[in-house]
Order: sequence, then structure tokens, then C-alpha cells
Amino acid sequence: MKRDESAASGDGSGAFLFTGFPGFIGARLLPRLLELKPGTRAICLVQEKFVALASEARAELEARHPHVRGRIDLTEGDITVQGLGIPAKAARDLQRSLTEAYHLAAVYDLAVRRDVGRLVNVEGTKNVLEFLSKAPRFDRLHYVSTAYVSGAARGTFRETDLDVGQGFKNHYEETKFQAEVEVVRSRLPRTIYRPGIVVGDSKTGETGKFDGPYFVLRVMEKLPSPGLFLRIGLGFGTVNIVPVDFVVEALASLSASPVSAGKTYHLCDPRPHAPGELTEMFAAAIGKRFVQVPVPLAVARTFFAPRPVQRFFGMPAEALDYFDDPVRHDTTVASQDLAELGIECPRLADYLPQLVAFYRAHRDGVRSEAMV
Repeated sequence: MKRDESAASGDGSGAFLFTGFPGFIGARLLPRLLELKPGTRAICLVQEKFVALASEARAELEARHPHVRGRIDLTEGDITVQGLGIPAKAARDLQRSLTEAYHLAAVYDLAVRRDVGRLVNVEGTKNVLEFLSKAPRFDRLHYVSTAYVSGAARGTFRETDLDVGQGFKNHYEETKFQAEVEVVRSRLPRTIYRPGIVVGDSKTGETGKFDGPYFVLRVMEKLPSPGLFLRIGLGFGTVNIVPVDFVVEALASLSASPVSAGKTYHLCDPRPHAPGELTEMFAAAIGKRFVQVPVPLAVARTFFAPRPVQRFFGMPAEALDYFDDPVRHDTTVASQDLAELGIECPRLADYLPQLVAFYRAHRDGVRSEAMV
């Protein structure tokens, strides 16, 4: 695609399309982008059922961040509809103004049904790609994928890897992989970001959703201490946890840098922990002691299969696979480029107390389900 010279010059003019507002990452990323890209405005595509929530979130951002005032437009639409559900004339006007896009909208749910995952993650991404292909000044797509497009791959999964013949542990991984394949196949200039398992802010612990590692805290709270804790599988893999503020700063800063064009980044912890280590760290953080008892993954799946068991522990059975995931996400490209920007992933041990404190203070007031 031929790029307009004014857009390619990096002068910060024009507008960018933004999907995934007011989601957990999106609401934090948007003000940072507008800070780094003076002179631009954000066009947030919002589903009708989330317009009121998005309006409230915009007002809160404008109150906290004066630099975003008057620079966030909300456009009602839907990525699952061809043309993004925007009327034809409005779509043409929007396409003429676009120089960039940030596509975050997806179903972030390990237990998502395949049809829902395909509709939102795959077809939604294809619709976004088609819409952007008609923007004459378009310079770059910033696509937020996941490190777990690695699926059931073993060993080292590099940032240059995508289709290595891997299977997938669930429909979430599969449909995010398929969506990234569509992005790569498109002719759009792009940068792809693959975060690890995103948790709360490393300074405040604040999060918008208690899932992922928070499931471990819920299970531990229900178990007696001293007591037993099941260690699933052989324990040879790692669990890659990253705080949301690292993901936001890394994504925003890389996207504002010309060096990131055409690259794929693992926004992951370059020093991840094994499941057994995480168990010890989480137990210590909540003041409990456990003896880890190794069990095969198949046995753990059988135990967690009944829905009442999953509801009691507050953890879907699909989460079990991540306690026996023999893959390591290489961060060579991300670590090198982020170091040039002065950005480093915090160590989990340093911010885990903040995560636990926020969890304890808000365990009944923060959702665990995905926004769909």
C-alpha cells in the first residue's frame, strides 16, 4: 500500500482508530498514546451497549489527563459487522482521516466458545483490516495479539515464529492465532504486540479483572494452611506474567518509535517463573504454607471437570493447562528495543504484594468474566 507522505513523515497529524475502549488495557493505553502523539485525535469504535460506559470513561480520562480533552471521539460501531457497522459516508470520512490504528478489541477468555471466538477475534480482525485497507493516508496498524499464539508449542517460541505446526489448548489461543495470521497476510504496514498474562498495575495493584494468576489466589484462600497444593504436571514450563503498566508503556513507546515498524514483540517477562516457584511466591504473599503434591495434568482435569468444582474454586478448567505449559517466550527483539527506550519489565517479586493487597481489598467488586 502506498503511504501518504504527510502520514509517513511522523509529524503526528491525523487520527488513529482505536478498538478495545474502555477495556482494561485500552483505557490505560489511550491517554499515554495521546501524550506521545501530540496533534492527533483518537477515534474509538464502541459497541452500542458500551457507549454509556465509554462516555463515562472518557470523562474520567479528561478529568485526570488534561491533554486528552477534546481529542477522544466515540464512534458507535461493531468489529463483527462488515464495514464496522459505520454508515457509508461516515466511514469514508473516517477513512480519509486515518493515519494509524490500534486494534485491541477481542474476547479475552480462556473458556470462550469457538463460534464466539471466531466471530470476534477472527472475523472482527478481518473486518478491521478490510476497513483500514481503504484509508488512503494509512501508515501503520498496531495489532495486540497474545504471547499464547504459541499454543501447545514446546521449547523456545521466538518473536519471529507464528505457525510452527502447533496445536492449541483452547479456542481463545486458536482464534487469536488465526487473527494474527490474517494480520500477517494483509498488505497493511504493521507492528504486532504479544503480551504475556497481564495482571494489575505494578505500583498500585489496580486491575479491571480477576482472572489468570488471580485464580490461584482464590484457590489458595479456600485451602487450609498448612496444607497441600497440587502441582500440575512436571513443572518444567514457565508462566509469563506481566503488569499492565509495563504493557501500556512498552506498547505506547514502541508504537511511537519508527524502529518498531514491521516487527513483532513479545511483551513478556524475560525472566519468567516456573509454576512451582509461583506457588511458593503466591502462598507467601497471602501468608499460607503448602506442600506441593505433583499430579498429572489429566488427573487435575478430571478433578476440575465438574462445573460445581470450577464454581467453588472460581477457576475454569481451561486455566489448568498453563500450570504445565512447556514453552518459553523469547524476548530478544522486545528487550533490545525497549532497553533503547529505557523500559524494563518489573520483577514479579517486587510488585506481587501490591497485586495481593488490591485483590484482598476488591475481591468482591472486580469482575472475573470477559467483556463481550
